[in-house]
Amino acid sequence: MDYYNSGACNETTLALNKSAFLKLRIKPRMLRDVSRLDTTTRVLGKSVPLPIGVSPTAMQRLACPEGEIANIKAVTSTGSIYILSTLSTTSIEDVAAAAPNTTKWFQLYIYKDRDITRNLVKRAEKAGFQAVVLTVDAAVFGKRYADCKNKFSLPPHLELANLRGIAPSNFTGSDGSGLQSYVNSLFDSTLTWEDVKWLQGITKLPVILKGILTAEDALIAADLGIPAIIVSNHGGRQLDTCPASIEALPEIAKAVGNRCELYLDGGIRYGTDIFKALALGAKMVFVGRPAVWGLSCAGEDGVKKVLKILTEEFEQAMALSGCTSISDIRKDMIVHEDEYAKL
Repeated sequence: MDYYNSGACNETTLALNKSAFLKLRIKPRMLRDVSRLDTTTRVLGKSVPLPIGVSPTAMQRLACPEGEIANIKAVTSTGSIYILSTLSTTSIEDVAAAAPNTTKWFQLYIYKDRDITRNLVKRAEKAGFQAVVLTVDAAVFGKRYADCKNKFSLPPHLELANLRGIAPSNFTGSDGSGLQSYVNSLFDSTLTWEDVKWLQGITKLPVILKGILTAEDALIAADLGIPAIIVSNHGGRQLDTCPASIEALPEIAKAVGNRCELYLDGGIRYGTDIFKALALGAKMVFVGRPAVWGLSCAGEDGVKKVLKILTEEFEQAMALSGCTSISDIRKDMIVHEDEYAKL
């Protein structure tokens, strides 16, 4: 599991994602009737029973033989949202067939060869995916020292299933990280906001941007009519010492207001983390590593267990904070630990 545990430049930002949540304090309200809880949220106009989805994570069959199919089946049991990676080891079509009634979004990288990108988008549309999630923070890959040291490569029995027949679908790591070489040779590092407009023009699906960390960029996205942003620092695997996602969320929420929806991924480990993210402006959160850890332990059942733990902890955080619905969770219920250090 070295691939899923390796950081970007080192472990600094990965650790910061988790510690940033721990530095936030919840101010609970007492003597509310919390005998009934409603965890429903609305995402892109659709009711979602739980504000916890699964982030796009590459090559999930490294974790267990069923990979992406086991993961999406677990999400199906919650009624939430699953995001499939471009670099998945199970194809768009096979994932769709395994979970036809699940809300599915397709995460996209833009290739230098735009025909590859068009092919992926059209296949996602045809397979019933309901949104395209464009990753905007990975036109080049950050240095992942563990991958370089291990000469990370995809085992010969696996492939990047979505690229079969249209682009190289495997890579070797004979000289450093094979994944980094793959990305740098095929992904388009010239990406600009004009390419976001181009993507909007080739699909009828809503385009969500993943990887925004500043109010400035969020406002540009809103001006382009982007309906939603995933505030994310790529799980700490790109620019080291950049802000934790939860640290960037408040200024983005303040800047865009209701102009576009905000979601968050990165550093979610406890139900209280979900509570804090919703209080600071996110409509829902997505988890990556925890789902993969569940896959590696027990496949579909492992992911179900992870989601069950997070759900129960989140419901408990709501109840103990005096909140019976998502709308009860307010920004003024969260303060930084420094506020108490001043006492």
